[in-house]
Order: sequence, then C-alpha cells, then structure tokens
Amino acid sequence: MPYLVDTPRGLARVTADDPAGAAPPRALLVLGHGAGGGVEAPDLLAVTRTAVELGIQVLRVEQPYRVAGRRAATPAAQLDEAWLAVLAAVAVDGVPLLVGGRSSGARVACRTAAAGGARGVLCLAFPCHPPGKPDKSRLPELDAVTVPTLCVAGSRDPFGVPPERAGREVLVVEGADHALRRDLAMVRAAVGGWLTTQVGVTGE
Repeated sequence: MPYLVDTPRGLARVTADDPAGAAPPRALLVLGHGAGGGVEAPDLLAVTRTAVELGIQVLRVEQPYRVAGRRAATPAAQLDEAWLAVLAAVAVDGVPLLVGGRSSGARVACRTAAAGGARGVLCLAFPCHPPGKPDKSRLPELDAVTVPTLCVAGSRDPFGVPPERAGREVLVVEGADHALRRDLAMVRAAVGGWLTTQVGVTGE
C-alpha cells in the first residue's frame, strides 16, 4: 500500500514491496523514477521482484512534483532535498541501505549517496549526457560515488553508456535503448548477483 512522506518540497509517495518472512528485511533498496516516468517502469519492476526474492525490502519513491500532478521535473537541488528527506524517514537502524533508480532517479541517487548513508548504488539507464551532446557530460555525478555501484545500460541508449572503473560494474544490454525493456531476464540476473554481493543474501 503506497503511503505519503512529507518533505521540504512537498509530499512524496512511497510504494513498499516487502519480502515474505523477513522481519526486519536483510536490506532496504530505495528506488527513484525517471524525469518523465513513474515507479511502474518495467526495469524498476524487474529489479523490485529480484530484490524482494532475496529478502530485501524495496521502496519505490515518487518525487513530490509527480505526486502534485506536474510533468516537468523540479531542479536537481530540490529533487535531492526531497529524496534525502524520504531516506531519513524510511531508514531502519541496523538494516543496510542501498539506493538507485532509473535515469534522473539514478542521478539523484548518485548525488546523495554519501549524505544518505548508502552502501551501494544501482543505476538503471544513467544518462551520461543529453542525446547528441556528449560534451555536456553528467559523468562527474557518477564518478563522485565512493560506494560499490552497478550501472545497467542499453547498447542503443542515446544518453550514452557509463564506462567501467574501480568500484563500478557496468552491464550493457545489447539492443536495448534508454527504456531498458529488452532482456529483463539478463537485467534481473545481473542485479541479483550484485545485490547478493553487497548484502550477503541468498535466495530462499
């Protein structure tokens, strides 16, 4: 059942997916949506199913601008402020926190990973640059993350594919575009393996 969280930028909506028989959960994974999309995106749902099967609680967060019915995303600083307020509200002592999201949500997760106390970041379709404008790189946001990171990107994504580096794994889904609707089984397998490594979980 979705519930609302008050933030300095308005109400955010949180949809919780709880694992069976895990109280408390083995970890908490908080996911954000893309700038123009919602928390029902196919890749977000695929990741959610994978995490829940591993005993991880997943919280999919809708930013206040979407809850208020607006389509255009608010400035980055406002997104980050709302996101950090949600993280503070949902954190559970002793439960490892992982953060992530798709596209804009992945950027927010990267920018706030340190301040939010995350121990890992999952990026789906991280937008390395605007389409056709590789000179306007957003990679510094990703490069600033100091905890283990998994990036999943489509080989045909016009927003680019992040490079691998120390502490960052990159899965390239052949033939997929920015929507990451192709080969979700591969995505689930990669994310499941990464989550297992980060929090030491095994399937039931």
